[in-house]
Order: sequence, then C-alpha cells, then structure tokens
Amino acid sequence: MNANQVKLLKETFKTIEPMADETGELLYTKLFEIDPSLRPLFKGDIKAQGRMVFTAIGLAIAGLDKPEAMNDQVRSLGSRHVNYGVQPRDVNTFGAAFLWALEQTLGPAFTPEVKDAWISAYGVLSVAMRRATA
Repeated sequence: MNANQVKLLKETFKTIEPMADETGELLYTKLFEIDPSLRPLFKGDIKAQGRMVFTAIGLAIAGLDKPEAMNDQVRSLGSRHVNYGVQPRDVNTFGAAFLWALEQTLGPAFTPEVKDAWISAYGVLSVAMRRATA
C-alpha cells in the first residue's frame, strides 16, 4: 500500500465508522446471500457482529503505520476464526461482501481509487487471515 492509499483508507473509514452498524448489517446480509452455508458460523446478533468487524477494521486502519503489530493482531483474529469453523476460502467470500457493503455505504465516494485502496488493504489482511486459517 502506498501513502495515498493509507490516506484514503483513513479518510473513508471516518465516514464509515458512524454507520458501522448499518454497514455491518449490509455486509452480513450480502455474505449470507453469496454463501448461505456460512450463516451457521455466526450464532450471535449480526448487528453486534458487524460492530465487532468494524471495530477490528478501525484498529487495523489505525495500525497501518505499524504493519508488524497489525499483522500480529490479524493473525490472532484468524486463529480465533479457525475455532469458529472459518475456512481459508471464506476469507475471499467475506472480502467480496465487505467491498460491496463499503460501496453501498459510501455511494459516489467509493471511487475507483478508494476501491483500489480497500482492495489493497483487504489483500494484506486476508493474507494474514488465510495463513492463520490454513
């Protein structure tokens, strides 16, 4: 990720953060639409789950300046998700639903540059998650 992408991530996260509950619901609705077999992995309140996702994303965004620490946090998150039954392939499915939810929330602000920045960030995060779930 380059400096401009980091800037775009931080800026757009400020827009998304106040709408984390709604964006989280969009995310999980889309996730279960893409792959209904994932629904049983999420036994709790989806609104609360969405909030947790965006809290974790916020921590990851804040840690972009310290990638080593961020990678440790993401690996730990991935390890926990193995216990929930998450498979490496599910990381890609989640990523597709996540990007879709961001696009819905940001609307016209989800420019090609913003999309590329989020794809790049999710790529970094997903590599660490996949390593932990493999």
